[in-house]
Amino acid sequence: MPTITIRIPEDLRRRMSQVKGVNWSEVVRRAILGRVMIEERLQGKDWDVVRKAASDTDELRMKLEAKYGRCDYDSGETIRRWRDARVGREQS
Repeated sequence: MPTITIRIPEDLRRRMSQVKGVNWSEVVRRAILGRVMIEERLQGKDWDVVRKAASDTDELRMKLEAKYGRCDYDSGETIRRWRDARVGREQS
C-alpha cells in the first residue's frame, strides 16, 4: 500500500495523541475515500440537466401556488418523523 504524508498543526497532533484507541490512518483513509466517492458522483452529473430540472420544479411549484395557494406542508418534518420512527425500531 502506498504511503502519503500530511501536515497537521502541532496542537491537533497533541490532541490526537491524547485520544487512545483510534487508528488515525484508518480515519484518514475513510475520509479520503468518502471525498473521492463524492467527487466521482459529481463528475458524472450533467449540470445543465440538473439546472433545467430545478428550473422546471420551481416553475411547477409557482403554477400550483398560483392555482391552489401556498401550502404549509413541511416535507422536512415528515422526513424527520419517519427517520425517527425507523431509528426507534432499529434500536429496539
